[in-house]
Amino acid sequence: MNAPVYEDILTAVDGPVVTWTINRPDAGNKLRARTCFELTDALQRFRLDPDLRAAVLTGAGDKFFCIGGEHDPMTSLDQSQVLPIIDLYQAIDTTMKPVVAAVNGFAVGGGNVLHTVCDLSVASDSAVFRQVGPLVGSFDAGYGTWYLEDTIGRKRAKEMWYLNRKYTAEQALAMGLVNEVAPASGLVARAQEVAAEIASRSPLALAGLKAAFSGRHNGVSGQARMAHDQLLTLYLATQEAHETSAAFADRRSPDPGKFWS
Repeated sequence: MNAPVYEDILTAVDGPVVTWTINRPDAGNKLRARTCFELTDALQRFRLDPDLRAAVLTGAGDKFFCIGGEHDPMTSLDQSQVLPIIDLYQAIDTTMKPVVAAVNGFAVGGGNVLHTVCDLSVASDSAVFRQVGPLVGSFDAGYGTWYLEDTIGRKRAKEMWYLNRKYTAEQALAMGLVNEVAPASGLVARAQEVAAEIASRSPLALAGLKAAFSGRHNGVSGQARMAHDQLLTLYLATQEAHETSAAFADRRSPDPGKFWS
């Protein structure tokens, strides 16, 4: 599937792995509305492309992965003013293909949440992790708290949010916030290696696992991902489904003997 030319993100494909780079280094790779829309669109195209099996998400430059959200000046008080960042988190969490974060620098606020909702995180040895909400008059009462607690534990998650400390890549590794640390010069290549290794695994099995992991917090949406995207898709390929459908079209009773033929 041919990707459109985006303004805020760069896209590169190498075999079954697609790499997205948030390309706003002068703005700390912040997520403005356009960035969220473009990444969400890229995720949808990723989901629909049978040749792509895993993705890498990183930031441009060597200083910032992403330092949060960037709100446009408010012109009214309605939903049009809401930064669509939750749509992006949800898309990463529920897309039935793995996404690996390559954290190349500061991952702050929404940027820390962004890599946390990815399936795996590979950090540069110069990466820095931080939540600053109460320090700057903000907070995250969703993915940034629930998933962070799942990832590093309740006490550590509260520590990050309440005290707003900076954590090095090695500290992040020790607390389970990232999966591994790589030299800055080879970070993206290492994340792509991890993604390629994942891409060599069974795609349906990975999709089932991701649905199971994300289903815990996604209620009926999580159940639907497992039931519709997994079970129903497989069921529709069975002889039972074909015979039942043919019987309905022929106005006859289905023949159970053909269910397993």
